[in-house]
Amino acid sequence: MKIFGFAGWSGSGKTTLIEQVIPRFVRTGLRVSLIKHAHHRFDVDQPGKDSFRHRAAGCSEVLVASGERWALMHEMRGEPESTLEEQIARMSPCDLLLIEGYKHYPLPKLEIYRAAGGKPLLYPGDAHIVALATDTPVQCHLPQFGLGDYDAIVAFVLDTLELDR
Repeated sequence: MKIFGFAGWSGSGKTTLIEQVIPRFVRTGLRVSLIKHAHHRFDVDQPGKDSFRHRAAGCSEVLVASGERWALMHEMRGEPESTLEEQIARMSPCDLLLIEGYKHYPLPKLEIYRAAGGKPLLYPGDAHIVALATDTPVQCHLPQFGLGDYDAIVAFVLDTLELDR
């Protein structure tokens, strides 16, 4: 399983970019999965649904299954946050595992950068950033792509990870 990350500050456009490159990876015949790190309290469940009520009642885990999909919700209940390595180990095998967030983990990453966001570049402080997708040219030696240059980004990731197309 090859792993590639997408890092950037909140609002930089990570999700939009990833949403556009996933179908391009899939069209090359790759089985693609994704881990997204959320920095805020989030919930995939809805108040009032049975699964929500079971978690609220105290279940540590609730698995909801149908003929179309299944979802496992695990309540941390004061446990420390899982590491990225622990999350990766939970994933089913695939050809390409994309990581959104986890910007300080040592894995090859594309930084998504918008000058208008007013945040500093993660590069050069992170030696694992191998390229930039940006709305403005940046003075550096790394390959750079426009934020909408999805085909070139996909080609770069495939080449970097030495994945057959």
